[in-house]
Amino acid sequence: MARTKEFDPDTTLRRALELFWERGYEATSMSDLVEHLGIARASIYSTFGGKRDLYLKALQRYLETTDPVIMDELSQPGPVLPAVRGLAQRFVREASSPDSSLGCLVVNSAVELAHCDEAVARLVESSWAHLETTLTSALLRARAQGELAANADPRALARFLLVFFQGIRVIERTPDSTARLQDAARVAVSVLG
Repeated sequence: MARTKEFDPDTTLRRALELFWERGYEATSMSDLVEHLGIARASIYSTFGGKRDLYLKALQRYLETTDPVIMDELSQPGPVLPAVRGLAQRFVREASSPDSSLGCLVVNSAVELAHCDEAVARLVESSWAHLETTLTSALLRARAQGELAANADPRALARFLLVFFQGIRVIERTPDSTARLQDAARVAVSVLG
């Protein structure tokens, strides 16, 4: 008869995500995971695979919880540009918060691992492609509603905003970045008209 798990895999995955987010992949050892999660190494391996598998599952969980929020914000009926401006301001507000010291797990993963791990690179690219597509769709709607000039390029603007948003997540990791981020946001939203 199979033994029942003495831990909740969902809760354990969330706790692993938190540890990877705080320390990064390389700085988190299996011993750290065993201690932080409060389960045996064998249980980690049998439930999630090795450290890399657990990291990939944690990153995937992060994407599942963060990406839909932006899509929801930008797909509301009515004027689009106020929502895009609001998103830019929210990114800056979150980056300026004392709780922002961990940054964004997608950006952290891109910086730490995407250059050497194809699976991580695919997840990062998937997240960024999703954001780019969501922004492009919203900006196409804005152009159709007359909020953007008829000759505006929604895809190029979406790519600009994607790079801007991810740049915020890098800059937020440095001390005293609030004024820099606020100035950049002011310029970014002015590009939209």
